Parts: sequence; structure tokens; C-alpha cells
Amino acid sequence: MSGHGTPIKMTSRKCGPLTGIAEVPGDKSISHRALILGALSVGETRISGLLEGEDVLDTAKAMRAFGAEVTQHGPGEWSVHGVGVGGFAEPDQVIDCGNSGTGVRLIMGAMATSPIAATFTGDASLRKRPMGRVTDPIAMFGAQAYGRQGGKLPMTILGAADPVPVRYATPMASAQVKSAVLLAGLNAPGQTVVIEKTPTRDHTERMLRGFGAEISTEETAEGHVITLQGRPELVAQEVAVPRDPSSAAFPVCAALIVPGSEIVVPGVSQNPTRNGLFITLKEMGADITFENEREEGGEPVADLRVRYSELHGLEVPAARASAQIDEYPILSVVAAFATGVTRMPGVHELRVKESDRIDAMARGLEANGVKIEEDEDTLIVHGCGPQGVPGGAIAASHLDHRIAMSFMVLGMAAQEPVSVDDGSPIATSFPVFEDLMAGLGARIVRENG
Repeated sequence: MSGHGTPIKMTSRKCGPLTGIAEVPGDKSISHRALILGALSVGETRISGLLEGEDVLDTAKAMRAFGAEVTQHGPGEWSVHGVGVGGFAEPDQVIDCGNSGTGVRLIMGAMATSPIAATFTGDASLRKRPMGRVTDPIAMFGAQAYGRQGGKLPMTILGAADPVPVRYATPMASAQVKSAVLLAGLNAPGQTVVIEKTPTRDHTERMLRGFGAEISTEETAEGHVITLQGRPELVAQEVAVPRDPSSAAFPVCAALIVPGSEIVVPGVSQNPTRNGLFITLKEMGADITFENEREEGGEPVADLRVRYSELHGLEVPAARASAQIDEYPILSVVAAFATGVTRMPGVHELRVKESDRIDAMARGLEANGVKIEEDEDTLIVHGCGPQGVPGGAIAASHLDHRIAMSFMVLGMAAQEPVSVDDGSPIATSFPVFEDLMAGLGARIVRENG
């Protein structure tokens, strides 16, 4: 449970070819947003394909605490009876967002322009993450934040009684920050404007438009400019959540490095702000084909057919970082099996995720026999090529689901088994990871728990 429970040591061993169909869970980013916007709408929003990992379930609990009626009807099938923009009630309990930086930051934004107070906390990992990147812009609306030194959770937000519209240039490429400001802008009069130097994942804009908000985007000399008209009446929708490309990355990358593998991953989001990994893998020589391309729930999707490939290193364009920021841990695993050097610049944001993901991957890969170089903003992996990754070590997951899953994939093709000290955080985003990978032919075992 998001690092709250007993650590679960997990070990992954070299396996035969991975084959079959990998039905990965619904997109985590869209699942969070569907629940929040459903709660801010008038009427009943029906959601299909919702990710039922701990992060999203914590957001569902939070929406109930703010007064929305949130009901599960079956696997992935949920409904939200919303309270409308500005209709959040003051919660009578602390909002525990578990491991989810997306959940806590978006919810802070959503309540920041209502005259209510809410206290937020999370697990040990989330309590280390910076919240100032959200509390600074919501203060411009009139909200106040009181947290631990350094802007850390636990934190109490006092929403603005008389919010004002904001024009805000994001200091870093962060969809969470952009989305928090836009959600705060819903209950502010006039126009709220967000300016990004580099466009980030646009699920919030797409979904706001789908729920009836007046929102526009344009490219200007300032950058990517998003303009939201405040105080709309959001209307309940039916939301079909596509499968998560960040979760799909794990079976896709496993199939690429395990000889003889061929798998299909159906219905994966191909949103151009999220598909950077697949572009990078293709440039490395990956055999990935995109079949049955279509649109579901306002998002482009495709079925991915993936075959084992001999890969080569490259320099990943820094400009692509925002479109694959969550996939660098698993990309570094793929790079370890490639021939040559893979250089990944522009990844400073990885330092402030669920863990310092640059350090976590560097230390774990080094322990398993891979040569690594790094600086504050760059990770460089020297591929082991045909001789393969030695393996044989235990990596620390640092309460980070993507670190744990990445090292489980490493073990599927390494010469010796690879372990993580705690695989329990995997449940936050990919609760069926072990069963799904076992169904394809992987050999992952729990040492305890």
C-alpha cells in the first residue's frame, strides 16, 4: 500500500519468449482527471476503463470527501454525481493522497478557489515531494498554504473567498502544475491563462473542452498559451479511459529485450504529448507496429504489436523529455541491453518524482553490472550489447512503482536474477502487473508478503 505496509521483496528471473496479449490498465492521468472533473460537473458522469490502482482510488475517496457521490459499479465502471464548479464542501477529514503527486496537486488546484479549507498528506515518498510548484500559483488566485518547511506535506490549503483570474508562466515543464492552475481557474471570474515554454500532456485541456469549458490554445512568441474562461457550467459526460501508455511501456520494453518475444498491447493511448517513448524506441531499432488506429474518449489510440529487437543506443532529444518523462526509468533498462551508448539529457524533473529516479536507476543498474554516467540533468547508459546485462543484484525501489517495475523487467533478460527490496508500490499504478507479466511468460516471485 503505497509504502505504508510491510516491504515485499520481489525477484525476476530470465525467462523464455514473452507471447500473448497484454491488456494493461486504464490511463492513470486520465483516470484522475475524469474523477475530478466529474465531481466539478452537474449531473452524473459515467467512467469506463478507470484505473483501479491505489493512486486513483485515493482521488476517488478525496472527491467523496469534497461532497461528490462516487460509486463503483463493476471492474473499471464508475459514476460520479458532481457538485458543480464552486460546489466543493469542506472535508471533515484529512485528504490522504497516498503516493500520488498527480492526485494531490490537481486536487489542491481544484479546491483552491472555493472558500473552504482542506488538509493534505500522503505516504513517506509523497511527503518528500515539492508542493511549492503548485502552492505558488494558487496563491495568486488568493489561496493560502500552510505546510512543513520547504513546502512539504502535510499541508493545509485555505481556498480563496474572492478569487481573481491569473496569468501564469510555468517555470518548469509540468502537466501537474498547468492542470492545477487550470482547475483553480474554473471558479475564478474572467480568463485564466497558462503559458508553457514546452507543451506538456494535454489531457486536462481535452477533458475540460469535453465537459463544456471554453478553452483555447495557441502558439505565440511567449510559448504555448492556454486560455480558460472561468465559471463555466461543466456538464456530466461519458468518459472512456484509454489504456495507459506509461503502463504499456513495461510489457512493450520487456518484449523488446527478451529474445523471441512477440506481444500485442491493445488500445494504448497515442496522445502526441505522451508517445515520446515509442518514438525513441523506434529510433533505437524497435520492431513496433501501430495497428487499428482510432479515437476513443477524445484520445487517439492504437494496438501495439511488439517483437524482440536488436537495439542501438542514441541521444534522446531533450525536447522530447516532457512526452516521455515517466518512461525514462524503463528506457534506461532498454538502453542497458542496446549496443552503444544512450544519452538522455533534459531529465532534471526526474529528480523530484516519487523518488530521485535518475539516482535510483543509476545505482540499481550499476549494481547489476551496467556502466552509468550522470549529472543533475542527464543520464547516460553504456549498453551491454550482445553479451547482455550481468544482473544478480538487489535494487532499491525507493517507494517508487516505476523503479520497481523497471528492475523487474531488467531481470527478465539479465543473465542472473534481479531483485527489488520492495515491490509493494507497484499497486499504486499497475495492480495487475505481476499477473499480466506472468501471463506473457515472465518469472516474477515474491520473496515475502
